[in-house]
Amino acid sequence: MYHTWMRYFTPSPVHHRLGLVCLGVGLQHGTLPTVGPRTLDHHVAIVISAGSGWYQGPDGHRTTVTAPALLWIIPGVPHHYGADPNTGWDESFVDFTGPATSTYTELGYIEPERPVIPLADAAAPRTAVGRIARAARRGNPLLEVETGAAVHELLVALRRARADIAPDGDPVLQALARDAFQPLSVAEHAARHGMTPAELRTAVRRGAGCSPKDYLLGIRLGRAKELLAATELPVAAVARRVGYDDPAYFSRLFTRRVGVAPVRFRQQQGRAVPGGWSQQIPDPDDPPMLDPAT
Repeated sequence: MYHTWMRYFTPSPVHHRLGLVCLGVGLQHGTLPTVGPRTLDHHVAIVISAGSGWYQGPDGHRTTVTAPALLWIIPGVPHHYGADPNTGWDESFVDFTGPATSTYTELGYIEPERPVIPLADAAAPRTAVGRIARAARRGNPLLEVETGAAVHELLVALRRARADIAPDGDPVLQALARDAFQPLSVAEHAARHGMTPAELRTAVRRGAGCSPKDYLLGIRLGRAKELLAATELPVAAVARRVGYDDPAYFSRLFTRRVGVAPVRFRQQQGRAVPGGWSQQIPDPDDPPMLDPAT
């Protein structure tokens, strides 16, 4: 016995230019029928939140699937899977496609070579799937955009839920972020962690989808933008604050990556607030607001 609910969509070419579009969503549980063998032309993320079963790829090898787990269905890859006929499983799936899938694959959010990925918890991914399911109501004028945005959210939730990676990333990434503003080379960062530069590159590529240099640069330039927008510090002082002893080099680097020079970026922001800058992150559920009674 099993229960199933699903909806399928046909986004327009305009919606495909958003990067990701949702092609379908489903919620199922029980002793579901076996799927395949088949080959699809789009991606499917299948979240198994309870029960067990199996997955078989093109090599014929059958892998046991135990919840919580993620099954990746990759375009052009033959596959075959099913729930255990005795226990069944609880499954939610999202079909999607779009040019952004190649970028998510490059960043490691989608792993074609790992069709079965253990999850630490399926709650957050199921919440993202639930958002797609709610948006799938008949006559929703925002359907394609709303479900496409939720696919982005689902990919992030799946990345955070993976059992082999901490929700906030590898400890090495956390340490790099903490030390990002120190004038250290990649080799020096690696030595701090007892790693070779090659080992550090592998760890950062796996955890952040980029090189250590780009990871550190993103953090440094983000902080530089904050200082330029919210303080009156000279550009040279901003450069030193984010780890660059040579202001001219910092300016060239900032201009090349951001697209405008530091001084021009500050002029565009026009919001210097000396004395009003806060390091405290606002509570999204209770953000600071102007009291209408005052």
